[in-house]
Amino acid sequence: MAHWQMLTLVGKDQPGIVAAVSAVLYKNNANLGEAAMQRLGANFTIMMMVDYAGSAEDLLSIVTPVAARFGLKEHVDVIEGRLHAHLQADVSISLYGADRAGIVASATERLAQAGLHILALHTDVAGTEEKPVFVMEISGHAAQGVEALREAVDDLDDLEIHIDPLQTMIG
Repeated sequence: MAHWQMLTLVGKDQPGIVAAVSAVLYKNNANLGEAAMQRLGANFTIMMMVDYAGSAEDLLSIVTPVAARFGLKEHVDVIEGRLHAHLQADVSISLYGADRAGIVASATERLAQAGLHILALHTDVAGTEEKPVFVMEISGHAAQGVEALREAVDDLDDLEIHIDPLQTMIG
């Protein structure tokens, strides 16, 4: 029986973090499921689904020396694994506009009401300090179809929004 835990690490980005963490987990009989790593600014974060028979405290004791070496904060939660229970992304959304407060909240609220299940979201601020441009990229599952999403954000005139269906081939 699997004993899934979500290990989250956050800190200053530097080379070797993923290698060191995955090595110490492997050496201590922990198996990785899914993982997502991201660099945001000069910061690093990773979430790893770890199948480990010990307690959350035991998992932390294994990871803490590596986290301390890299100056990372660590956190563990017991979770339900559900590895093969994926929704397939069937839509890609790109949103651009002058940076302002509330873009993510307003756009994602409208998209959610139109049936979007966000599977991945990435934001960035491009342009210059004087003229910042907000960029948001979303991949998701459009439960009510792509047209419903387009209609939901149609009146956000200050933003350029591209909503494109994705064709996924399975098998």
